Amino acid sequence: MTARDKGSGGGPVTGPVRERLAVVRCGGRQGSGYLLTPRLVLTAAHIVDGNEHIRVAVPGTGQERPCSKAGSWYDPAAGLDVALLSSAHALNALRSDTPARWARTESLDPIPDCRAVGFPYVQRDGQGRLDTEQLIGTYKPGSGLFSGRDVLTVDGTPPAPRTDGVSPWAGMSGAAVFAGGALLGLITADPQGWQHGRVTVTRLHRLLAEPDFRTVLEDHQYPVLTTPLNETARFELRYSAYIAQRHGSLRMLGIDLTDRKRATWPLDAAYCSLEAAPRDVGEGDGRLRSAVPLSAGPVPAEQALAGHDRVLLRGVAGSGKTTLVQWLAVTAARQELGRYLHYLRDLVPYVLPLSTIARRERLPAPGEFLTAVEVPLTGPPGWTEKVLADGRALVMVDGLDEIDQRARERVGDWLRGLLAAFPGNHWLVTSRPSAVAEHWLADEGFAELTLSPMSRRDIDAFVERWHNAARRAAADDPEELHRLNGYQDGLLDALHTKPDLTRLATNPLMCSLICALHRDRNGYLPTGRKELYDAALSMLLIRRDRERDLAPQLTEAPQIQLLQKLAYWLVKNNQAEMDRSDAVSLVASALPSMPAAAALGGAAEVYQYLLERSGLLREPAAGAVDFIHRTFQDYLAARAAVEERDFDLMTRNAHRDQWSDVIRMAVAHARPDERARLLKKIISRGDRVRTHRARLHLLAMACLEHATELDQDVRSAVKDRAEQLIPPRSYREAEALAAAGAIVLELLPGPARLNHHEAASVVRTAIRIGGDAAVPVLRRFAAHANPESVRLLRNFLPNVDREEYAGEVLARLPRADTVYLARSEEELRVLSRMGGVERIELRGWVPVHRLASYFDRERVTQIDLRGADVDHMMFLHGFPHLRAFNFQGLLTATDLEDLLALPELTVLGIDADLPKTLPDTSSARVSQLTLTTSAFPAWLDACQRLFPALDRVRLLPRRRSVLDLAPLVGLPRLTEVVVHASHTVLNADRLPHARVTVL
Repeated sequence: MTARDKGSGGGPVTGPVRERLAVVRCGGRQGSGYLLTPRLVLTAAHIVDGNEHIRVAVPGTGQERPCSKAGSWYDPAAGLDVALLSSAHALNALRSDTPARWARTESLDPIPDCRAVGFPYVQRDGQGRLDTEQLIGTYKPGSGLFSGRDVLTVDGTPPAPRTDGVSPWAGMSGAAVFAGGALLGLITADPQGWQHGRVTVTRLHRLLAEPDFRTVLEDHQYPVLTTPLNETARFELRYSAYIAQRHGSLRMLGIDLTDRKRATWPLDAAYCSLEAAPRDVGEGDGRLRSAVPLSAGPVPAEQALAGHDRVLLRGVAGSGKTTLVQWLAVTAARQELGRYLHYLRDLVPYVLPLSTIARRERLPAPGEFLTAVEVPLTGPPGWTEKVLADGRALVMVDGLDEIDQRARERVGDWLRGLLAAFPGNHWLVTSRPSAVAEHWLADEGFAELTLSPMSRRDIDAFVERWHNAARRAAADDPEELHRLNGYQDGLLDALHTKPDLTRLATNPLMCSLICALHRDRNGYLPTGRKELYDAALSMLLIRRDRERDLAPQLTEAPQIQLLQKLAYWLVKNNQAEMDRSDAVSLVASALPSMPAAAALGGAAEVYQYLLERSGLLREPAAGAVDFIHRTFQDYLAARAAVEERDFDLMTRNAHRDQWSDVIRMAVAHARPDERARLLKKIISRGDRVRTHRARLHLLAMACLEHATELDQDVRSAVKDRAEQLIPPRSYREAEALAAAGAIVLELLPGPARLNHHEAASVVRTAIRIGGDAAVPVLRRFAAHANPESVRLLRNFLPNVDREEYAGEVLARLPRADTVYLARSEEELRVLSRMGGVERIELRGWVPVHRLASYFDRERVTQIDLRGADVDHMMFLHGFPHLRAFNFQGLLTATDLEDLLALPELTVLGIDADLPKTLPDTSSARVSQLTLTTSAFPAWLDACQRLFPALDRVRLLPRRRSVLDLAPLVGLPRLTEVVVHASHTVLNADRLPHARVTVL
């Protein structure tokens, strides 16, 4: 064998492996094959063409086993000749998780030293017994460009011709070709005119564009890892390894009490998937009866870019924005892609934190992406530009809120320039909710999503993973392991039974704090947010050093005094980072009045002590310093602002998003008379300044949550102003109102005298506040729900008992108009017990094959699948009256054939690329079609063939593009076409009987 199969270690295969070689027989034909897994064989399609009995033997096993075709891709005119065979039994003792990398060619340069091992006729002995031949040659990607028939020229002397005219290479078809240790293709033919000195090859990487092909690989749990084959390839492998290492761990707050080295945890083990929801789930003009726009509704955050090439993701402090960026970068770098992450295939990730790159005199050009974030690698000349030009980049710009407004405008112009020069890539920008206006860069096709608060299930999963990380750090302490088990159970119980605690655990940062403090305090927890931060600081500043018995030890008070000076400087200067020299200078100015700190040495020594021992500072780049999380910075800055009595300064900046959390915490830090003074100033400024009135009055309302003691007249004045902003009339107003907390719920009106949009905004506000107290508010709207409110109310509410929510809210929604949503089998069970469900949407890992056992099959008229785990569509035939179906995911030709056969289906929505192979059938019943895709030409060309009776078509491009409607001319019944987010529509005038609307 030519390479080692790292079977026991699970590493990637680096070349052809002897134990994977196979002989394939079908009828009177014999060819070669290669085992991808113990039960999955790769071979040439023409060998197994037809319905003959297929048998596969692996030399050395002494047995030949029957196999069936799992898939076949055969188009000789296009040079396509590949089949996958499946065996019910293992063909050899291999591990299925030791895949070879699949080669990706990016230039026309010849690739020498390619190798294939097969079983050709020329190697048969006198008795006709098979033997192997190792073919070595040069792959020429510049040959056969138009026919698709790639070429491998044979090194050395080719075999002599046979007297019967049959190729001496007969039997070699299906042999796997490796180049540079990567799986390149399959030998498929011996072309005429070359005296057997070359063979044709089907390049395998092109098959990855076939959804059917990927589906078969996934069904057999075979992950595809790709690699390019040139100097660029070698660099990209090094760069990918660097990204995976650099971003592949997550700091678990609170686990570093005794050893900071144990504070990190592998990202893939620590990452908890959260959901992201669109900022606007409007229905559009409402004329098309597609149940829910496929781009609407919460989706797993890591899938945010699956349906959108450009995303602005908003989330509050600590909600997991940066962690998501890390996870996407590592997943793209490793190319370990799950069923619904194919959009990351072959993408190159770039992580660009604005807190770092915006400190430069100018924002980086593509060639400076790596140096701007201090990646210690130098790529080939023009590498980043080429990646972007080829549309292979995943550009993630993190932390728009961490720079000032003027810098944000620079970033907007910078992004517009990059998008104009390099269309077709994937772009993700993250920000706190209020850092930029709604629809920022919407004209460039950016979809806006917001990270949702953690659900009860998310919280439970996070608590479990945090304690798993803690157990890993305490592996040598049996007593601590036993205590951790008790801490986990006790904390989960407290989170399930104490609503006030659950309200705090809304994002990963707060969950980390709660877990850490619960452990540190032996199961006791503070109740309020300020008390939580106070305890966390005490834990980080004092407890860790005490347990490690480190000296000299600076007490908590002087550490906080110094840290809050740094934090306040950052806030006042609208900076997320500061130069190390500025930090040392600030420390130096404070030391004369702080003898305890001065005893440690000079300013540089004291700064280094804070950096190494406080657990709150870090140096993200050489010469720069910031806080480990913006929340701690704001908390400490608020303390400094109150101590310096900067109430006028806070009031002047109260409309700025960088100051909102600082002011809330300032109210918590202040004495009663001080907080009354601050709040009166803020509402007074709101009365005077119309442009900022709503923001200032809602900020004052949000501050009441932290005002444990406050003059009643001031409290009433704040509430009076807030009531004037109720009901909210936009998404942004609803989000701002919800930020004020549960106190808002008692002010929200009922549905009477509200228009549909106002009612939906009130519902959104109550949902964002959440908790059991929100249920009575939502109950009032359920019985009088309009379509916009129904789409919000149909979701199970996070941190609320599902049975209670179903009985109080879901059961009151109009059954015929509500598409009920289930994200788990538990939610399916709750909906089934509620009864009467006619329309259902499934998301995530919901067992669709058991759907018929939960609902009345005669009653269900609509099913939607978004990211659900679907192997096939046959289960839909169990619902005889299904009239509407919406789907997002991978669509195969077999899936499409199953959909076309549904007897009553009239409304179809598809968010997927068109399969390369189309079924021979069509549907004369489907009259309404909604398409969401980045490849409209193929779909539009297929519409007349697949859906000849279409009456209405709705098109949602994943990015702005030019759409040619000419393929729809052949639809005689077409009366309406609606196009969303398109620059230009061509040939609309060729549809004289159809009304074309461009939104």
